[in-house]
Amino acid sequence: MADIVYETDEPVLYRAENGVAWITMNRPTFNNAQNSQMTYALDDAFRRAVDDDEVKAIVLAGTGKHFSAGHDIGTPGRDVTKTFDRKLLWPDHVNKPGAEFLYTREQEVYLGMCRRWREMPKPTVAMVQGACIAGGLMLAWVCDLIVASDDAFFQDPVVRMGIPGVEYFAHAFELPPRIAKEFLLLGERMPVQRAYDLGMVNRIVTRDELEGETRKVAEKLAEMPRLGLSLTKQAINHVEDLRGKRTAMDAVFHMHHFAHAQNDLVTGNSLAGLTGKAMAEANKKDAKEG
Repeated sequence: MADIVYETDEPVLYRAENGVAWITMNRPTFNNAQNSQMTYALDDAFRRAVDDDEVKAIVLAGTGKHFSAGHDIGTPGRDVTKTFDRKLLWPDHVNKPGAEFLYTREQEVYLGMCRRWREMPKPTVAMVQGACIAGGLMLAWVCDLIVASDDAFFQDPVVRMGIPGVEYFAHAFELPPRIAKEFLLLGERMPVQRAYDLGMVNRIVTRDELEGETRKVAEKLAEMPRLGLSLTKQAINHVEDLRGKRTAMDAVFHMHHFAHAQNDLVTGNSLAGLTGKAMAEANKKDAKEG
């Protein structure tokens, strides 16, 4: 049980204008690392946007240099041991022993919430700058469109922890299978141009142009009929699920938690003793050598 110190009471900012809800992660000091405080705030913001009939499209953004450095595994605001008002029909995790602790928590805050967000009836646009790493991928991938700056990069380096990718395992649907293997097994940064060439990103612009281009895309969506937007989104999501996206994700989620349990047994730590700082240092070293 660690002391939890939040650096902000507003981990997510919300505004709506011209038919578009702008939902912005607001932990720039920690590169928008996702703790539960932020995750539940994101869920509340998405609910607010869905409930507002004036909102036709949603933008997900991040303040500061980076879109998101992933799940919070080392800031003072890491709140994995804290109880929150849950959104799904899973019990509280904090009193669960052993592997059940993380398994129960991540069914709610990672797999379950990301699926909820993917299935929102309103189209979503991720506005990505800088790093989009591990848990950051999950947030970008649940969005229908991705507009990225030319300095953006994408990465899932968690094989370093012995874990086969993040919980919302969409890798082999966002990327061709052999590229997905490279992405995970080597854990290297994927430059935005390659992500665009592979179909993971819709548009690339300069950092200065990023908000303007995202606004243009979102406001064009907001001009379309609400039901038409919803049905089109459901249609494409349905095709993905017919191809096995949901069942594949279920299977890999259990592999993910087998890896956590193995780490606990072998090292006494579900992340194999690696911290956010250690992962960042290894990441920078690999990028420099590459």
